[in-house]
Amino acid sequence: MATSGARGGQLGGLRQWWGVLAGVLLIAAWVHAAVGPAVVIVLSAAVFLWSFFQAPMPCGAPVRGRPDGCRNNAYGLLLGCHIRQHRWQKLKMLIVRRQVRAFCAGLFSDGKAVVVTLAGLGSFVSGLVALIPGVVVH
Repeated sequence: MATSGARGGQLGGLRQWWGVLAGVLLIAAWVHAAVGPAVVIVLSAAVFLWSFFQAPMPCGAPVRGRPDGCRNNAYGLLLGCHIRQHRWQKLKMLIVRRQVRAFCAGLFSDGKAVVVTLAGLGSFVSGLVALIPGVVVH
């Protein structure tokens, strides 16, 4: 069996972008009234986890001499790139009070970051709304 280029396997880039498919299914679940809240909660959790821990993103960890930070490929909004120091540096930025502004600025640094950030926030709100009984109007 031949592999498909550098990505390998028959799935190609779907392994990285499965969260977009889950997001489309989440939107369809909200539109379709027959789908129960359990499906919405599961899809919301899947999109949330994808956007924060697996979505292909630039690293953005602080680097000396570069105002825009590290430009290596990373996974998710919270994790850094392959460099050991960067792996959890972005997550630490949320804990250190003076670095929160830099982390939040990186959430809207380019088009891909904006889409992933909005998907993560939207899925979080979607899951909360589905958990609260009586909020959803059918």
